[in-house]
Amino acid sequence: MLRHVPMAVAAVLGLLACGSSRPHARTGTPGYARDTSGTVARSETPGLVTSSREVQPVEAEPSGEQPPGTAGRKSVTSRARAATPSRQRTGERIARRATELVGVTSLRSVSSAVPDDCTGLVRLAYSSAGIDLMAGPGRTGENGVTHIYRTMRRRGALHRAKPRPGDLVFFRETYDRDNDGRRDDGLTHVGVVERVEPGGLVTFIHRGGKGVARSRMHLRWPATHRARASREVLNDYLRRASRRHRAYVTGELFAGFASPERLTAPPAVSPSR
Repeated sequence: MLRHVPMAVAAVLGLLACGSSRPHARTGTPGYARDTSGTVARSETPGLVTSSREVQPVEAEPSGEQPPGTAGRKSVTSRARAATPSRQRTGERIARRATELVGVTSLRSVSSAVPDDCTGLVRLAYSSAGIDLMAGPGRTGENGVTHIYRTMRRRGALHRAKPRPGDLVFFRETYDRDNDGRRDDGLTHVGVVERVEPGGLVTFIHRGGKGVARSRMHLRWPATHRARASREVLNDYLRRASRRHRAYVTGELFAGFASPERLTAPPAVSPSR
């Protein structure tokens, strides 16, 4: 199947490993950061969704739009209007920083405080908005992608619909983490949404095998590489073919989005009795 893959997509297929097995390490290691623990994160994090068989639909996060039938509720409308500009500014700042890094072949040329892998890219982008994605305790054996995913889930930031610029986008099983030839490796890759076209085409930025680059994903046609009529790329290849498996495109490996504003808002405080 790979002989039909355009050369422009070859750089994406260089993506294999992502996320240090030591999520609190602040410096990268020579070459691509790679999980060396050999431990699937799922077994170390009871109840955490990480394998392809366990990933379940996530409730869509409120988009800030006024729901039908609430036109007369001024408090709901005012809260939505007040939250939207702040959300857009945070997301746009993150997306803009990610865009500035497109073309960088090594994140070590930008910062020595993050690993030279996909988690390093999203950490640099989010730090522009004052957000530390690695805050909070880590778990033995989990990779950096799983740590970030768990943080986002804890803050209620996960969703699967209506992505916006600056959102994180998670993928599962983009490489064979434990080298057992099976698709059982859980969350392995993350990027930053740059823009979303009116028709649903998502462009995201990630640290791939040859540096920071853009890729595309269209969840209406998650298993389609190119549109039949226009030949437009809908989903870039993200996992290369092997002797046991064909190549996979972005929509097939998609695991969810996460919004940044949940990390900027203070934790909810229960009213005193």
